[in-house]
Amino acid sequence: MKLVNKCYSKVKKKCFKYLKSQETITNKFKNKDKMLKSYLIPICFWIVKKSTKNKPFIIGLAGGQGTGKTTITSIISLILKKYFKLKVFKISIDDFYKTRNERRILSITKHPLLMTRGVPGTHDYKIISNFFKKIKSKKFKAIKLPKFDKSIDDRCNIKSWYKINYRPDVIIFEGWCVGAKAQKNYKINKPINSLEKEKDPNLIWRKYVNTQLKTNYKKLFKQLNEIIYLKANNFKLLQEWRIKQERRLWLKSKNKKNLKIMSKGNVINFMQTYQRITQNMFKDAPKYASIILNLNSNHQIKSAKYRIR
Repeated sequence: MKLVNKCYSKVKKKCFKYLKSQETITNKFKNKDKMLKSYLIPICFWIVKKSTKNKPFIIGLAGGQGTGKTTITSIISLILKKYFKLKVFKISIDDFYKTRNERRILSITKHPLLMTRGVPGTHDYKIISNFFKKIKSKKFKAIKLPKFDKSIDDRCNIKSWYKINYRPDVIIFEGWCVGAKAQKNYKINKPINSLEKEKDPNLIWRKYVNTQLKTNYKKLFKQLNEIIYLKANNFKLLQEWRIKQERRLWLKSKNKKNLKIMSKGNVINFMQTYQRITQNMFKDAPKYASIILNLNSNHQIKSAKYRIR
């Protein structure tokens, strides 16, 4: 506990400053002290213990829409940099989405639902695979990685891409489907919502996504050293959080033109594409994730469970 308190005194100011930047008038972070002392600082000590200086330690951080993955990833990164003096690079699987034009082609050649970003198959897995390969190379060279702008639903101009000029000690790879596993074929036969029933009656989209999880994404996720999973109580709660998230995105981006910000109804429809894999992860992720952070209905971490190997 002494080490945790020592770390807390060093990182508190910077972490609180970041959290304040993420708040809105109606959404304030509560119990910040507890979040840091009881959960995020201990996770950082766990990461440091697991990592080595010989090669980058790659953590997958997963959780449904709106669970706070970006916030938690950012805080963990701040602590690792500030207190432990580690070189950390964080990136979301969302940044690797295919461009709008690439998804348009997919929607024509495979299935119309693949125009909607999100599910496995709508990311450029080759870029992710090459990133993991290059980052582990002993002869490291500077890397550029894409950045995705959700407000325009397309990849940013290459001038805005991430630049990695040094090999990180820790990489945090976050995303809603990070670590997700494929379902048995028979389990995808029955639609779980109106979108699947009406837009995918012949199971073409479901089979395509499930095949991506069985093949390309399975290979990608094997590159992860550990997985941290943020677990919400149910899918309806995720919908509520995602609607709030979209509202914050609108507030931050309202002066931009050609925005692709979604209404409440659009969010609910959009999230139906995520529902199958998200609900499957509710059941499966706690079986293989290294750490499960259980969230309460107020969007706060209520408990942490470390899986003993």
